[in-house]
Amino acid sequence: MKLATIKDGTRDGQLAVVSRDLKLAHMADGIAPTLQAALDDWAFIAPQLAELSDSLNNGRTRRHFDFDPAQCMAPLPRAYQWADGSAYVNHVELVRKARGAEMPASFWEDPLMYQGGSDDFLGPCDDIVLAHEAWGIDFEAEIAVITGDVPMGATPDEAQQHIRLVMLANDVSLRNLIPDELAKGFGFFQSKPATSFSPVAVTPDELGDAWNHGKVNLPLRSTWNGKLVGEPHAGTGMIFNFPQLIAHLCKTRNARAGSIIGSGTVSNKDASRGYSCIAEKRCLEIIEGGAAVTEFMKFGDTIRIEMLDNEKRSIFGAIDQKVAQA
Repeated sequence: MKLATIKDGTRDGQLAVVSRDLKLAHMADGIAPTLQAALDDWAFIAPQLAELSDSLNNGRTRRHFDFDPAQCMAPLPRAYQWADGSAYVNHVELVRKARGAEMPASFWEDPLMYQGGSDDFLGPCDDIVLAHEAWGIDFEAEIAVITGDVPMGATPDEAQQHIRLVMLANDVSLRNLIPDELAKGFGFFQSKPATSFSPVAVTPDELGDAWNHGKVNLPLRSTWNGKLVGEPHAGTGMIFNFPQLIAHLCKTRNARAGSIIGSGTVSNKDASRGYSCIAEKRCLEIIEGGAAVTEFMKFGDTIRIEMLDNEKRSIFGAIDQKVAQA
């Protein structure tokens, strides 16, 4: 099934079930008011949502309405936890190579992960509002999952059973603020503004054969100012799958229902597939020519992030945003 959160003037919006073709939606207010409420009692609520989804997809509902991604908040407008990994180690290797730093061998065996702000996510069509272009505005096309309760010490096999939903993310980065923050030795903070998510989050079964071994085995498209700049394959080069990322998160703590875990920037060694963030393009330019040529985003720029199935149908709807000045 596919789930969305519709804007209603409140912090958490209203939960809705969306048709498989993303054309229709039906409020789930008679089942659960919000997605977090559904996640908190998933075993009881999910079958009811699935029944409503089946009715919607088979034309048996009366109160459905046209689905409009512009009226969507993030599927979880605020979450108990947002932890972003860096599962595509090629991306990390390129960034370090561009600045002449060797990558520790441990990065291939132990995932990188940071804890981001989760109290204020952006909807798929909300503007990315920032004060200065000089901060180095960059998009990052990623995949993310939402979990149920995951106990501390869960193995990857155990963690996989707690993945409830899959969605897309735009983990906006302010590249020119990152070096000074990392130099402090305490990680990202100001350099990571609000993250955006796709209009809908889907249960893994909606992905069919594309959901395999805890990965989404399809290309992820990034279109910057109307030009397709990247279509790397999300199943290729993902060194750590989602169950492994969740197990890493839960090594020393529980993860509660409504936790969101990101894949990090989707990246392939095959540079002909393009890029999922501008920083990666700039790193390749530095490695090949000694200097970065591609500039970061400007006010008025647009970014569209979308994943299509093998029949070229949108799975999650598109993140479709504009950069605006505060």
